[in-house]
Amino acid sequence: MPDNNQNARREMWTAIVLLWLAGNALRLTILAVRPVIAMIRDEFALSATEVGLLSSVPPALFAIAALAGSLLVARLGIRAALVGGLMLVATGSALRGLSTDYAVLFATTILMSAGAAIMQPIMPTTVRQWLPRRIGLGTAVYTNGLLVGEVFPVLLTIPLVLPMLGGSWRASLVFWSLPIAIIAVVVYLFAPRPPRDEQEIRTAAPRKWLPDWHVGLVWRLGGLFCCINAIYFIANAFIPIYLSSEGRADLISAALLALNLGQLPASLLLLATAGKLERRGWPYFASGVLSLLSLAGLVLMVGPATIAWAALLGFADAAALILGLTLPPLLCRPEDVARTSAGTFTLSYGGAVVIAVISGAAWDLSGIPALAFAPLSACAICLLAITSRLRLNKELR
Repeated sequence: MPDNNQNARREMWTAIVLLWLAGNALRLTILAVRPVIAMIRDEFALSATEVGLLSSVPPALFAIAALAGSLLVARLGIRAALVGGLMLVATGSALRGLSTDYAVLFATTILMSAGAAIMQPIMPTTVRQWLPRRIGLGTAVYTNGLLVGEVFPVLLTIPLVLPMLGGSWRASLVFWSLPIAIIAVVVYLFAPRPPRDEQEIRTAAPRKWLPDWHVGLVWRLGGLFCCINAIYFIANAFIPIYLSSEGRADLISAALLALNLGQLPASLLLLATAGKLERRGWPYFASGVLSLLSLAGLVLMVGPATIAWAALLGFADAAALILGLTLPPLLCRPEDVARTSAGTFTLSYGGAVVIAVISGAAWDLSGIPALAFAPLSACAICLLAITSRLRLNKELR
């Protein structure tokens, strides 16, 4: 019995470490472009709309390729699907370093984003299989890794990586692909083996992988994540060029760092309390209200206060994201987690792409930079409305 308990603890901690590392890979290479986006814009003479399109590639692929992640889980199992996604991320990110023009950068960003997209529905399923009795903890762990992965490139690219690589934004994108390749190898070597019954089910009969679009929960969760993801991705894309337009390019690095670093306190808090907050509605209401206040502050109070508002926005958005990611494993049957997650991500990131383009077009057509943030304020309001609907359906309390 002591040996069994010791093995169980070892497997649990192995799963926790691998979940954290895989979470890093979900955002590390995507956020590596944020600190150098102004350099890319200047070299390729991009408009605000083109910046918005480039920034919308990851969420667009998260929408399109999420179904492929569900298919791979059903056909190959979690470990093979996860390693395949990691290798696509590493390869696509490295190839971005070869970009000679906007078209090449766009194409290689698509490849990188496809790998991350495949991983999106895999992660909730992985939590459900590796830590079935600790879903809140497992979700908090991999999202903590995700958030740390967002901070690393923002924190280190401008002061350390770029000087080390001669100021080359291309080389910096290659640099950030290396940790992903290492994580893929580690996951391949040490991932917990699936239970025997899971292997038998997969080989005996094909599992369903397409989302059931007739289920209202898929649409409600898709709307919830659309609001959360749009706020985060578009804020990361437009804060740098908005500050440049206001003559405060000196604030770009600190603002991006605050936006991403501000998510970590939320993650650490939820590591300790995720179980107590599962399916609670009030954190989503709080996130919507704080996001509205933060967006107003970012637009109207450019200066030293920008850093504080960016940090608050990151905190509010991360809290909603982490708790939201627990919902598919908690509300669905085990065999439906991957396909429900895939449908949720398809809807949410597809909507985020549209909102990103609208934000860029609002700036270009009006000539008023602040209007790029108006759609994000609408997302914060919609988050409040969707949370109310989830509570009416008793999916949140």
